[in-house]
Amino acid sequence: MLIYIMCAIGGLAVGFAVNAVVSRTRRTSERASLEKEREDAKKEAEHLLRESRVTSKAEILKLKEDFENEMKERRREQVNIEKRLNQREENIEKKADTLENKMRSLEKKDRDLDSIRERLELKEEDLKKAVDKQIEELEKIADLDRESGKNILLEKLKNEIQNEAGILVRNTLDEAKQKAEREAQNILAYAIQRYASDCTYERTTATIPLPSDEMKGRIIGREGRNIRALEAATGVNILIDDTPEAVVISCFDPVRKEVARRVIEKLISDGRIHPTRIEELLKKIRKELDEEIFSIGEQAVLETGIQGVPQNIIKLLGRLKFRYSFSQNVLKHSVETAYFMGMIAAELGLDQQKAKRIGLFHDIGKAVDHEIEGTHAAIGADILRKHNENKDVINAVAAHHDEVEAQSVYAILANACDALSASRPGARSETTELYLKRLEQLETIARQFDGVDSCFALQAGREVRVVIQPEKVSEGQAQTIARDICLKIEKEMNYPGQIKVTVIRETRSVEYAK
Repeated sequence: MLIYIMCAIGGLAVGFAVNAVVSRTRRTSERASLEKEREDAKKEAEHLLRESRVTSKAEILKLKEDFENEMKERRREQVNIEKRLNQREENIEKKADTLENKMRSLEKKDRDLDSIRERLELKEEDLKKAVDKQIEELEKIADLDRESGKNILLEKLKNEIQNEAGILVRNTLDEAKQKAEREAQNILAYAIQRYASDCTYERTTATIPLPSDEMKGRIIGREGRNIRALEAATGVNILIDDTPEAVVISCFDPVRKEVARRVIEKLISDGRIHPTRIEELLKKIRKELDEEIFSIGEQAVLETGIQGVPQNIIKLLGRLKFRYSFSQNVLKHSVETAYFMGMIAAELGLDQQKAKRIGLFHDIGKAVDHEIEGTHAAIGADILRKHNENKDVINAVAAHHDEVEAQSVYAILANACDALSASRPGARSETTELYLKRLEQLETIARQFDGVDSCFALQAGREVRVVIQPEKVSEGQAQTIARDICLKIEKEMNYPGQIKVTVIRETRSVEYAK
């Protein structure tokens, strides 16, 4: 038992001894490790310090170099500025010298002028004395005093002045008479123009009666092949609705509409309705209609007594037979206008042939205005210009709706006679109430925009003139307003041709002197 206890005590002593040795060894190892880390940290710190010193020196050198370059640039600029200042100073000195020389020159000229003025005064006195002496000698020779000679000279001058005054009065009266005749022509034409009342309407549809509603099905054909062939060949829209025993043709080209009308009537009377028959009839009717159009135009030219009309113009006149303006036939309206212009031109002493020519041609543009962009007046003027018409005829056609400035009395006369033919009783079917409503609608649309001060519908609704407030609307906005008004008119109104929108922006400065 004692042995065991002693062994246990010995084991414990050995354990404590081993533990002490291990602990001492560990502390020694940790101390060595810490010393090594301290050395590494010290080396790294020294390395970083050296690097920072090198970097700092490089940055200092770079800053020093930049500073020196900047200083050099400033010195260079300073030198340039000093040079420019020196040059300006030299220029100013030169200009000062030049001005000083000019001043000396002017002073010298003033002295010279004073001396010349003195010499002239002396010469004037000498001349006056010489004239007085000559007058005294003349009085002695003529045995007349100065007063009597003056009276004789005045009497002679009086007779000459009276004679010249009479001639001047006669010339003035002749000129006034000629001017009065010209003014009378203009005033008479203007007075007729004041009577004008323009209006516009287009007949764009034609109704064809049918023998029975069964014919509608035959016109449509199986699966619509007949009506499609008709529309494709003639270029019109054929409307078949619930209207009993009738179909409607719609087209803005009056000649195409007439061709389609005749083709459909011929098909109805013939009874054979199929695509092949449609093409055969279309060729035949187009040829017949072309001949008829030329014949109609030729008849209108013969009726008005106009000579030297080109064939193309004759064809266009014939096309007007199928064009209507507010239920008034345009060709008949043109012939009426030619008669009116011829009669009034005869009363005013103007060229009747030229006046009739203008009246017959004034609406020639309506024959093709559905094909060419622009107003019928401008289109007509271009057509006549291509055929080398007289410049008065071209201007009168272009200006008969005041779209361009009138350059002769014929243009004003065309405007008036056009309105006379349109406004005579029974010529057109539009009521005054509808006409005024259209003008009111134009003005209402224009007033809806901000900045509009006032607006006026002009030229029977062909133009709307809008006055805007300059303090609220800029120049660029004025253009935008004009465009917006045009778009709104196109969207909300039905009208033929085109409507001109003029936006006026002006600034007025008014003061009163008291």
